[in-house]
Amino acid sequence: MISLAQEPLRLDANAVDYTLLALYFVFVLGIGFLARRSVSTSLDFFLSGRSLPAWVTGLAFIAANLGAIEIIGMSANGANYGMATMHYFWVGAVPAMLFLGLVMMPFYYGSKVRSVPEFMNRRFGKAAHLVNGISFALAQILIAGINLFLLATIVDALLGWPLWLSLVVAATIVLSYTALGGLSAAIYNEVLQFFVIVAALTPLTLAGLNRVGGWSGLVEEITASPQGAKQLSAWPGNDLTGFTNDILSVFGIVLGLGFVLAFGYWTTNFVEVQRAMASKSMSAAMRTPIIGAFPKLLIPFIVVIPGMIAGVAASEMVALKAGEDTNVTYNDAILLLMRDLLPNGLLGVALAGLLASFMAGMAANLSSFNTVFTYDLWQTYIVRDRPDSYYLSMGPWVTVGATVGAVGTAYIASGYTNLMDYLQQLFSFFNAPLFATFILGMYWKRMTPHAGWSGLVAGTAAAVGVFALGETGVIELSAQGTSFVGAGAAFVVDIVVSVVVSLFTRPKPESELVGLVHSLTPRESLRASHTGEDAGWYRRPGLLAAIVVVLVIVLNIIFA
Repeated sequence: MISLAQEPLRLDANAVDYTLLALYFVFVLGIGFLARRSVSTSLDFFLSGRSLPAWVTGLAFIAANLGAIEIIGMSANGANYGMATMHYFWVGAVPAMLFLGLVMMPFYYGSKVRSVPEFMNRRFGKAAHLVNGISFALAQILIAGINLFLLATIVDALLGWPLWLSLVVAATIVLSYTALGGLSAAIYNEVLQFFVIVAALTPLTLAGLNRVGGWSGLVEEITASPQGAKQLSAWPGNDLTGFTNDILSVFGIVLGLGFVLAFGYWTTNFVEVQRAMASKSMSAAMRTPIIGAFPKLLIPFIVVIPGMIAGVAASEMVALKAGEDTNVTYNDAILLLMRDLLPNGLLGVALAGLLASFMAGMAANLSSFNTVFTYDLWQTYIVRDRPDSYYLSMGPWVTVGATVGAVGTAYIASGYTNLMDYLQQLFSFFNAPLFATFILGMYWKRMTPHAGWSGLVAGTAAAVGVFALGETGVIELSAQGTSFVGAGAAFVVDIVVSVVVSLFTRPKPESELVGLVHSLTPRESLRASHTGEDAGWYRRPGLLAAIVVVLVIVLNIIFA
């Protein structure tokens, strides 16, 4: 077993597999060229002209999240922690997605802002806008590096190329179609990629279950493993959080992951919000994350379960979990399962699915970075009052610059054995304090512009401080447990600093806060239309959200 574990990971693809991959890339680039024909203004390039139907933006919404981090990271978590990984979907995603659709999107879409930082500018002014714009841009480059690194690992597993060459080739692929057609190219490719991902991972899950003797066989194998039957229960998730106390672990998951990290990510992350803002109406914008919540409920079964299977069926992963010296990490879980179970042909489909997920994630990072950098940083602070054609022409060049930056940050990602550890730390730095500022500013009209930027800075500093304490061993928790605590600290510190600063500084006049603060905004402007193209019970955001709530409660009960 040890000698096998030391062999480099290689996928035995043949001509059939490479043909399928080539065919997929033809479709991807073709969509980019077609989307290019519809781009005539900067709004077309960065927000698809606000013209897309809800089903398209809904699938793109979830596909943008179904990137390399979701596939590799969650399967790694499945192999490492077992059923507790389900919390990232049913606690740490779906409730926040519903909140975004029902509560936040009316403010975003109704105000006609082009980005989340632009909303910050209107609510709090230039200082908060600049802080948020810079932090968001930095976050997207760092996260794009994760997607790019994992895309390069596929190239390496297929061809054995060195990391730097794999990174350059992978970056060129994503750059080609994102720079061509902007957000429309990214969104329509994301819809295609969603179906490719599902078609690729479903057979892998079924083959894996067949390998271990079905669900009952998987239960037996995991029960007999060193980690034991606790990996079959989602609650209390002690291994995931690092807390030995069950109550503290549950609080960490519900408050740290389910509230602060999840709401911070889904409601303020422009990567996701941008897809909803490309919708053709308020109703479609509200339905976008709610439509995305339906497949989000089921994705764990084709992502987490394969990771759990790899943890007991792939020899290298079994050795890793037993504490033996191997040259694989938990990030390799799904690749090992593909290598061991899929015949040629199906392997090509699975590889296309993985590449689709990596490109969807990175393209989402690049397209949102384009919008924020061009509108919120370049146009606002560097080169102002130029014709729209100037900012449109910048789009492809900004994409190139962001891709080069992602190549550099990919090397940071390469140092983590479980990329979810890294990702959750980034979310605690960037998303948790932003959510605190947003939610307080939206419901408390007294919050001032000075509080907007100072709360963000203080909250981020608190999360970084908790991370440093975890790295130096002062806080003894798992890496993801530390991020849960860091997110909570960022949220609390942001709120406290914002309240204190607001009490000593002057707020904006109420007339300038209409459409930005809940109590000052006319209710009719926050309601979705139910006529014309938005008519029909199946287009009512509230009803769709209620159905999702019932389903997520049922799933949590079944797998508790």
